[in-house]
Amino acid sequence: MQKTVAFTLNGKKVSVEMEQSKTLLWVLRTHFELTGTKYGCGEGYCGACTVLIDNSAVRSCATTIGEVAGKSVVTIEGLADGDKLHPVQQAFVDHDALQCGYCTPGMIMNAVGLLNDISDPSREDIISGMEDNLCRCGAHNRILDAIEDAASAMKNSGN
Repeated sequence: MQKTVAFTLNGKKVSVEMEQSKTLLWVLRTHFELTGTKYGCGEGYCGACTVLIDNSAVRSCATTIGEVAGKSVVTIEGLADGDKLHPVQQAFVDHDALQCGYCTPGMIMNAVGLLNDISDPSREDIISGMEDNLCRCGAHNRILDAIEDAASAMKNSGN
């Protein structure tokens, strides 16, 4: 049975009428045409589909649209402030923390969620917080360096 689900998406109030069992990933990519959130494993293991729900990193492939009713969802497309990249995005650029780029949106969103929870993480906190996001290209050290720099930038800017 279809129902209307209202939530905030990248700062805008939206609503959709559909089966509440549809995955958030499917709705983002198909209904809203926000393709930055990637399909990886489809089972919540790889992290390619990570988005923020109420500022926490969540796997959109394992979340139904019904679960986001009344909540705030941010995708990689909604992270920047106009032309100004979020500090995590900027740090990924500065550190060339990507190769093929497929995992990058999920990595960035997971890192933002991590930094929302721990504003001054140790390297071990970052490793632990990012270990469930998979990168097949091997950019892990640059990713860790980028997150350390982003944490410092966010702390200094009040983000």
